[in-house]
Amino acid sequence: MWTRGRVIERIDWNDKLFSLRIAAELAPFIPGQFIKLSQVQDEKRVARAYSLVNSPDKPYAEVLAVAVEEGQLSPQLQHLTIGDEIEISTTATGFMTLNEIPKGELQGKHLWFLATGTAVGPFLSMLDTAEPWQRFEKIVLVYGVREAKDLAYLEKLRGYEQQYPKQFILCLCVTREVVVGALQCRIPEGLASGEIEHKVGLTLSMTDSQVMVCGNPGMISGAQSVLLDKGLTKNLRRAPGQITVEKYW
Repeated sequence: MWTRGRVIERIDWNDKLFSLRIAAELAPFIPGQFIKLSQVQDEKRVARAYSLVNSPDKPYAEVLAVAVEEGQLSPQLQHLTIGDEIEISTTATGFMTLNEIPKGELQGKHLWFLATGTAVGPFLSMLDTAEPWQRFEKIVLVYGVREAKDLAYLEKLRGYEQQYPKQFILCLCVTREVVVGALQCRIPEGLASGEIEHKVGLTLSMTDSQVMVCGNPGMISGAQSVLLDKGLTKNLRRAPGQITVEKYW
């Protein structure tokens, strides 16, 4: 089902990376889920999935997107301005949610988010709710980008550091330039070398950790391989584990 949404705000993080806030009548969703945005082009519907950045209590849908030159939809989305309309799916979907994380003794004390680029979106949605802060002693966000200008919502994340100084840990990984306070490594390599655990001050383990991974396929594959080597297992409904993954494309 599709409905017409109207752009009510946009944020340009850099010349390609942007966020859109869209007013639309949507069904209730779970933080971490995604919707689809769509246009009809040459009598064919072009639709792409975008994670919702906002928490469910907000009166809009917010998405974080990057314009890809050869993309069929993202360049058109980048040109949308306040008041423009876009079709949006009425129901969000996806299993990258805290509902999928085991509870009780199997939960562990530490929640790790591993994200690259725009895949930080679903984790922002979760962080903007009470649930992760109530369930876990420590929450770690490892956020990987190429350049510092690609760090969307950094001010919001710094706000979490101030609001939850003993609970929230932000670990930035910027690969193509030196940034004060950030690691200069890809997430899989940082996990394998121990740099990320050293920076964060926590150890990834099957007893203490739940890890949610979202981003480009290379990061997901590499990170999951390192986590498996550390003894963590993939989280399945029939066999609860510690690694929850969503492929972003």
